[in-house]
Amino acid sequence: MLVNRSSLAAGFLALLTAITACSDAKSASADAKRPPAGAPVAGPGGAGGAGAGGRGGQTLTLAPGDVSVARATGIEDGIPITGNLRPIETVIVRARLEGDLQGVYVREGDQVREGQLLARFEALEQQSGLQSANADKAAAEADLATAQWNLQQSEDLFKAGAIAEGEVRNSRNAVATAKARVAAANARVRSSSSSARDTRVLSPTSGTVEKRFVENGEHVSNGAQMFSVVRNNVLELAAAVPERLANAVSPGQPVRFFANGVNFEGRVARVSPTVDPLSRSVTVYVQIPNRNGALKGGTFASGTLLARNIANAITLPTSAIKQSGRGTPMVYRIEKGQLDTATVQVGVRDERAGVAEIVAGVSAGDSIVSGNVGSLGRGMKVQIQGNNAGRGPRASAGAPAPR
Repeated sequence: MLVNRSSLAAGFLALLTAITACSDAKSASADAKRPPAGAPVAGPGGAGGAGAGGRGGQTLTLAPGDVSVARATGIEDGIPITGNLRPIETVIVRARLEGDLQGVYVREGDQVREGQLLARFEALEQQSGLQSANADKAAAEADLATAQWNLQQSEDLFKAGAIAEGEVRNSRNAVATAKARVAAANARVRSSSSSARDTRVLSPTSGTVEKRFVENGEHVSNGAQMFSVVRNNVLELAAAVPERLANAVSPGQPVRFFANGVNFEGRVARVSPTVDPLSRSVTVYVQIPNRNGALKGGTFASGTLLARNIANAITLPTSAIKQSGRGTPMVYRIEKGQLDTATVQVGVRDERAGVAEIVAGVSAGDSIVSGNVGSLGRGMKVQIQGNNAGRGPRASAGAPAPR
């Protein structure tokens, strides 16, 4: 069969043209669906997401207690101090003689007054010694009276020329000897009286019996510990203040303490005149009145040595202040139902109250995330339970009253 070559070439050219036209049509259709250069792209991380934070469509649900409002209020600028409260005075009562105890009349925790009888020794020997000393004193005084009378008689007889001068001198010596015996007898009486008094153990101060070391009938050596009495109507705390802050401390300065869930007021009583070479700190002694005994000795207390009171400071809970990747303080602010970050400048911190002064970066009324709610990111949507957002000029309306 004879084939026309011209017809075959024409058919092949037509088929090639049709294939090329189909390919161009598919390319045009794909180009029509592609957005122009620079247009936002929907999806995670794009314009269709939650924002620049790359959190997609996440919504952060917060409890009202997780949000705090920046407020203009007063804050105390002070030096934090801690330590154990000690009684202002602790007295150890010791035995002044050796002997057996006849009675012990107080126990631990008893309130005692100055001069109160705490214990008594058997005093038979001391009483006998005192009686003997008094008898010797009486005899010595009688001898002195006789010697003085003899001296008077001798002087009269000497003036009359009835006796020699030597007899007058002997009478005078007898008087001097009698006076010396009286003085010795008086000293013995005082010593015996002191021993008799020491059989009665008296409290040297008013306070509380902390320890009792003896029992009835016990034989006690001279100088042995019998009781410890503490005077806890005033408690004292010795605190270390850094050397750089020591110049701001002076006697009479007020101190606010917190112990056992209760606030107490105290004042600086003394300041050490030297700096500890190891810790580079100065010891400050603070006294706290404790007339009703509400505080116990040894109680741990934390306090603030007040330097000044700043009025109308913008404050936030310290839990709201975070650290950025660059190490600068920042907060997460709720703005129009979304999280935004704000770099802040922190001033005075009141660690006891858990608040800090915000010098810059936050305005009064701003709603700030202060709770521990996990990972946060700029641009995340915020939903407060039962409301739409936090309260404040930068947040959406209808929110609860955060703390």
